Amino acid sequence: MLSKRIVLCLDVRDGKLTKGIKFAGNVDIGDPVESARRYSEEGADEIVFYDITASAERRGIFLDVVEKVASQVFVPLCVGGGLSHIDDLDAVLQAGAEKISLNTAAVKKPELISEGAARYGSQAIVVGMDVLKVEPNEIFPSGYQIYINGGRTPVALDALAWAKQCQELGAGELCINSIDADGTLDGYELNLNAMMAEAVNIPIIASGGAGNPAHIHEVLTRGRASAALLASIVHYGQYTIKQLKDYASERGVPMRLTW
Repeated sequence: MLSKRIVLCLDVRDGKLTKGIKFAGNVDIGDPVESARRYSEEGADEIVFYDITASAERRGIFLDVVEKVASQVFVPLCVGGGLSHIDDLDAVLQAGAEKISLNTAAVKKPELISEGAARYGSQAIVVGMDVLKVEPNEIFPSGYQIYINGGRTPVALDALAWAKQCQELGAGELCINSIDADGTLDGYELNLNAMMAEAVNIPIIASGGAGNPAHIHEVLTRGRASAALLASIVHYGQYTIKQLKDYASERGVPMRLTW
């Protein structure tokens, strides 16, 4: 069985590490370069760097910050934010990323998924999905709606239908960001992640809500995720990556342990 992964998320705003709750109320909490270096050394399986305001501000990603982060990590680095053209993807990979995260641009220009997969391979293309729970209806039969622009703008797109389409277009992974759970520390949206894992046969990265080691274990088992993306509980020193991995491993979840 493939090892499950712990993915550390660096939300970056104006070059600074930031964190909010339910995609709002962000406060700056540190230096993304130093944090990336530390998390790489402490056992993170991957680092994800999101320039969280690039799409909403209609600008390109801060490549200088990406380069600095890439120079400090020795695990796969995934980068997203403001990537809207194939040349943007080239630039991010040249800056040191191994994977590209497409979110708003993928919704607006789905062919970018296919273009990226054809050029770099599906393994390099991650589609991020910002998802809000809604009442099921004809437009949103799954009961989950897609948002773009950093969770600011709703679109008439059902999350489950979009997940299937992303796989068909060539995405190698999906990162499911629950807006409802983001930053709450109350646990992942298990139903959402399990539903996605059932619908597609590419890895699901669960994002939003990690508050303790049990939440990690739950989403990697009951939630059927291949990876757990987290931020607050490590950023604020509540748990170490080692503690989280040990907890899951001791309960039968295959984890990459390096100590």
